[in-house]
Amino acid sequence: MAPILYTRSEMAYLARRAAITLGPAIIKNHLTIRALTVRGAQGVTLGVIAAYIVLIAILWNNPLRPLRTVAIQIIAFHEFSHALASTCTGGRVDSISLDPHEGGVTHMRGGNSAITLPAGYLGSSLIGMLLTFCGFDIVASKVASIVLGVCFLFTLWWGKKDWLTVGTILAAVGLLVGFWFIAHAEPLRYLVLFIGVMSSLYSVWDICDDLILRKVNSSDASQFAKRYGGSSQCWGVVWSVVSVLFMAAGIVAGIAAFPETSAQQKSDSEHFAPTM
Repeated sequence: MAPILYTRSEMAYLARRAAITLGPAIIKNHLTIRALTVRGAQGVTLGVIAAYIVLIAILWNNPLRPLRTVAIQIIAFHEFSHALASTCTGGRVDSISLDPHEGGVTHMRGGNSAITLPAGYLGSSLIGMLLTFCGFDIVASKVASIVLGVCFLFTLWWGKKDWLTVGTILAAVGLLVGFWFIAHAEPLRYLVLFIGVMSSLYSVWDICDDLILRKVNSSDASQFAKRYGGSSQCWGVVWSVVSVLFMAAGIVAGIAAFPETSAQQKSDSEHFAPTM
């Protein structure tokens, strides 16, 4: 029997008819949206997130400043975001300096200030969202820790003249590496989660410190308001709201993407870049 030959227009017509006929069935069988439910491991993760939020809120303005030393790692995200935005908009980064008490500063030339100024808070919030998302799963936390290490090393390059920056970044990288070798990196998930939550909330509390409690005139929001209008308080509130929404999005995405039990996560971790 001779093969049936179709013209290009006939083949296109048949393809459209097949899509119309089979499309609903494919969607029904393969693309059904799973209900967003909280399972055992996810419930533990949400409880840990809530505990982190309370802990950070209590200790943030403690006179002993226990989190300010830890926050220097988060400040590195802030300054890295400034530097990345400057580089992507044609600017040049001269150096990055970090201080656990006063924050950090990125010395850069050129770039688009409409992007580089808000990039510090919004960029660190975006990083916080991604880390919070990855903190729902051990394997995802392993991947996130690699990206974290790369970001820290980039910051180390720009801040190499500042010994405090060098010491803090090397300590952070060492901590990430060390947690890989504990119980197949299970504790690494909670470290990544803590860094994610603190990075998200850092924007909120730091903006509050700068604009409400101390009213720092050289803050990013103040500089943005001078150049593009509005008040520093207004821009600070906008950026804070965006930061909270980013964190909420990371939590919802984590619940939707990682329904595995703790045992399943441990098993997966044992087969992905296995460690002792």
